[in-house]
Amino acid sequence: MRIGELARTTGCTPRALRHYEEQGLITAARAANGYREYDDATVTRVRNIRHLLGAGLTLEDVQVFLPCLDGDVAAAPPSPAGLRVGLERLAVLDARIAAQVVVRDRLAAALHGARAEASP
Repeated sequence: MRIGELARTTGCTPRALRHYEEQGLITAARAANGYREYDDATVTRVRNIRHLLGAGLTLEDVQVFLPCLDGDVAAAPPSPAGLRVGLERLAVLDARIAAQVVVRDRLAAALHGARAEASP
């Protein structure tokens, strides 16, 4: 299948698919006219990549899961490397959330003070 059909089937953009290919996550054969041609198994692989990205992982993180991207990633038993990557990503997300909560609390306090000063 060509890139447009793979994009429609997976809900991905052609640009994202080209990026996945650049990152070594998917591969394509080239037709005589230079068009990319993907096999049917690439649909599963792209859906798994999207699943992992949707869970908060990065494309770099997804590299660890290359051996199991052609199967059912969500149902597969976790590997030590996969668990490590997931825990590291969770720590990063927790730190970002904590930093955002601090900023939100500062803004809320500033707005509370501004409203109190504006009230007669």
